[in-house]
Amino acid sequence: MAAAIAVALAERGFPVHLTTSDPAAHLSETLAGEVPNLMVSRIDPHEETENYRQHVLKTRGKDLDDAGRALLDEDLRSPCTEEIAVFQAFSRLIRESKNKFVVMDTAPTGHTLLLLDATVAYHREVMRHATDTAKYTTPMMQLQNPERTRVILVTLAETTPVLEAASLQADLERAGITPWAWVVNNSLLAAETTSPLLRQRAAHEAEQLSNVQQHSSRLAVIPLQAQEPVGKERLKQLALA
Repeated sequence: MAAAIAVALAERGFPVHLTTSDPAAHLSETLAGEVPNLMVSRIDPHEETENYRQHVLKTRGKDLDDAGRALLDEDLRSPCTEEIAVFQAFSRLIRESKNKFVVMDTAPTGHTLLLLDATVAYHREVMRHATDTAKYTTPMMQLQNPERTRVILVTLAETTPVLEAASLQADLERAGITPWAWVVNNSLLAAETTSPLLRQRAAHEAEQLSNVQQHSSRLAVIPLQAQEPVGKERLKQLALA
């Protein structure tokens, strides 16, 4: 869905940066070729962490003796280092949105919440030390601004995915971020299947679609595709669907 949205924006002539922090996502394979106006990247936690470690060792560690550098290196191997490194990469992407569309596909709920937690913590720390808050725009402020950020929750018409998406929406709203829309993907009901077995399964989706409508007035339902939506043309059709 992130790739389909990015392609639709790029087709309209806008510069777009499509990125993912999901280790399971393969955006390049989904796009299956270059798309004009569209840049693709991936936040690799291991790569970001190593780059951050090397930067800190070269800056903070340049004047330390061997024992001090060894202690700093050990400190940089804590789990917190990866959180900081990924958050910094996330912040860089948010800054890019000043002059282009940034479409970010986050990993499933847990990872999204970790990113959000780091963003909230950074915002609080900046505000705690700020003498003039009007001069500061933190990544959290960008995410809370509906003119700058639109969060789209993608789910399936199944009980557990809908409950997880609703829980994520509640967490986002507590942080001052209101999701803009929901997308229900791979819907058998929308596919209007003629198979008796699939029609029986499709009937069970109606209740979940009704539940989704209680959480969002803006909803898109994407039918199950007969072929994998790979490549620019199929992604364009997916967005139109």
